[in-house]
Amino acid sequence: MEIGTCLAACEAMIRKGSATFYNAFRSLPSPRREAVYVIYAFCRLIDDAVDEPESSPFTLEELEGKFIRLDTAEGHFIWPSLRWLFARFPLTPTPFLRQMEGQRRDLVLTRYDTMEQLEEYCYLVAGTVGEMLLPVLHGHPDERIVESGISLGKAMQIVNIVRDVGEDRGRGRRYLPLDLLARHGCPPEDIENGVVTPAFISAVRELDGLARRWFAAGLRDLEAYPPESAFSVELAALFYQAILDEVEGNGYEVFRKRAYVGSLRKLAIYREVSSRRSERASAEAAAVPG
Repeated sequence: MEIGTCLAACEAMIRKGSATFYNAFRSLPSPRREAVYVIYAFCRLIDDAVDEPESSPFTLEELEGKFIRLDTAEGHFIWPSLRWLFARFPLTPTPFLRQMEGQRRDLVLTRYDTMEQLEEYCYLVAGTVGEMLLPVLHGHPDERIVESGISLGKAMQIVNIVRDVGEDRGRGRRYLPLDLLARHGCPPEDIENGVVTPAFISAVRELDGLARRWFAAGLRDLEAYPPESAFSVELAALFYQAILDEVEGNGYEVFRKRAYVGSLRKLAIYREVSSRRSERASAEAAAVPG
């Protein structure tokens, strides 16, 4: 398959599957832009293999097997795209394999007991995405930058968990751990029954606080990124963090109402980030001796 066609198919996947990520990263220069699309597309295929198996083109085992033998994998646009990705950027297979390990947990671990379990899961399914993206967005991240990227991925996964409590309940999953619920006096039966109570709200607010701390850690080293990457990373983070505000605005009704950030709010965030980046660029230019 011609690589241009393959990369265009990856772009179509992110445009259809996540307007948030597409709008955040589409201003990146090539080939970083296309690399983000490839990473998203592969992660989407992994996710669909677990959550939408009846419509997924692959099982998780097939994806893993073909990825391990990537040099000879054929039959889908993702394989030439991944070969292109690994040839252009200094990625390693490890975070991709850990991502599949994390998604596999959704097949065997459907109700969580401890925050420790949940944090490990967040690393496997989302912190690893940060590890995949860093060689693309940063180039040569040091240990601190890697930790920041992992924190940002984990923060986004907590947002997913908070937003999708009702949807996951329908799939027989409960990510809110028993120790978290017990701390706030929320019986797990309230989640099973889809009841929003003060105790449930209190538990969700603790997750909200955790996510915001991870967002802050994820953005602490933003100025170490190339300017275009810094813009996209901050935009994606603030788009996603705003979902938490929508959950609160909906009165934490996550069982019957899906929180989403409207176009006007996204536009305001875009203008805010653009203005901040422009001011910083102007200040740096003025500081350069003439």
